Amino acid sequence: MTHPRTVVVAATATGRDLAVDLARHLGADLADGRPRDAIAASWSRADALVLVVAVGAATRLVAPHLTDKHADPAVVCVDDAGRFAVPLVGGHEGGANALAERIASHLDATPVVTTASEAAGWPSLGELGARTGLRAEGDLATVGGHLLGGGAVRVVRDAAWPLGPLPFATTDDPSAPLLHLTDRIAATPGPVPTVRYRPPSLVVGVGASRGVSAQEVGDLVDTALADAGLSPAAVHTVATVDAKADEVGLLEAVADRGWPVVCLPAEQLAATPVPNPSDVVRAAVGTPSVAEAAALHLGGDLVVEKRRTAMATVAIARRPARGRLVLVSLGPGAEDLVTPRARAELADAEVVIGYGPYVDQAAAFTRRGVRLERFGLGEEVARAERAVALARAGHAVALVGSGDVGVYAMASPTLERVGDDVDVSVVPGVTAALAASALLGAPFGHDHCSISLSTLLTPWEAIEPRIEAAAASDLAIAFYNPRSRGRDWQLAEARRILLRHRPPTTPVGVVRDAERPDQEVVLTTLGDLDVDQVQMTTVVLIGTSISRVVAGRIVTPRGYAGDATAEVPA
Repeated sequence: MTHPRTVVVAATATGRDLAVDLARHLGADLADGRPRDAIAASWSRADALVLVVAVGAATRLVAPHLTDKHADPAVVCVDDAGRFAVPLVGGHEGGANALAERIASHLDATPVVTTASEAAGWPSLGELGARTGLRAEGDLATVGGHLLGGGAVRVVRDAAWPLGPLPFATTDDPSAPLLHLTDRIAATPGPVPTVRYRPPSLVVGVGASRGVSAQEVGDLVDTALADAGLSPAAVHTVATVDAKADEVGLLEAVADRGWPVVCLPAEQLAATPVPNPSDVVRAAVGTPSVAEAAALHLGGDLVVEKRRTAMATVAIARRPARGRLVLVSLGPGAEDLVTPRARAELADAEVVIGYGPYVDQAAAFTRRGVRLERFGLGEEVARAERAVALARAGHAVALVGSGDVGVYAMASPTLERVGDDVDVSVVPGVTAALAASALLGAPFGHDHCSISLSTLLTPWEAIEPRIEAAAASDLAIAFYNPRSRGRDWQLAEARRILLRHRPPTTPVGVVRDAERPDQEVVLTTLGDLDVDQVQMTTVVLIGTSISRVVAGRIVTPRGYAGDATAEVPA
């Protein structure tokens, strides 16, 4: 986690050296002077304080400044020897836990995280749904304590926004504490401890006359939300016509409430059907509706029709609930090549879908409460359709693949089937070709390409000219899917084509099961390549006419000075 305003403070000369290193690593400010004065000067302006100070002393130093856990900066203590990183304030809300983990990783130290949910291996209640924009409020401590004591909670969702995996027991008992996903302020059923999750479901459309005051706009919006029983924490966007992009009063009112604002073309608003069009508005700004049409620009239904004051109008729409689909790349197989982003997405997934062995690999990074759905070979379309359907139903779905999910994998068939009604992201990964390249040296040091030799989806008549073109262009080549029991001739034919353009001494690397337990790496030449030893889980990398073998590694020169020392393979 990066804190744009992090301040590092040290109390001793020994600690000062460590503080200099941490400030450089974190991109932080290094405070001068006494710790007491530095903390007092930084408290209100910093997002985080890193104190190279003993925990007891740090506790006494920050105690006079503590106000509210939602407002206080994160505070992390580090001992002078750099052995421990201890989140002291703002573990969840302030990001101190994540900052301590980052510092500990840099120092090869131990993060001492003591918040209860981490001790139980759970996300905090405040973290549930955060990746999809949900905001938690209410009795978090009471309900969290109930869960940590082994109790169950009731979960009610007014709409299908994804909360993420629930690693604790749930019940239908109305007397149980409640997790309520709702954009409404109205009291939830029953006098029980309740945590409310506010989804980003509301779009506020605003129109204004020139010179309107921020107070008039703000009061109108606040009243409209309150009268409709809607939570301001559920506002996703404030929208208006682009003619009001410089309307100071409107912009100030929105900024005061911390909401983003979007300005839309009059032509787009004019095309949106609304219940209360106005010829006067059309004459003024080129659309018969600003507030209602702007509120509806993300779809959904009006929950508050146009309301007005002397110089402002407002309308509120509830946009459709949105599930989340993440296409997660697992890399070539080694656990340490699974990226932190992939791990984080898997930890937030409610459902993980994919080819069975890939789901098994991904399971190591999931949380309790996740559902794993395994598919077999040849079921690519079925798993793509299943993932899209679950996301449309409001779940947080991770569809996993090996290597990079966008390279000869599940991203393209899935993205062909999903529209803009689901939030989609793709997590990149280390491809099989890149993993093999690293094991071989630097065969991709210059221009290169990848070609699949599988004729299951692409006819040989399309593959052959691509090989010919790559060979004639002297590109380094990674052959994916080079050979299987039912396809045993394509690699030999590709080799024949290449030998028309490159010498038989061209270096070739054959890598089977890269970064997996049965990994095998063979260095050979184009002339000596034994295609019968290649199988489906192998990647074959072909060097260029200038590729060389140096100390047992393939190197394709970039043209820099020193390349003349390369050796031609024997």
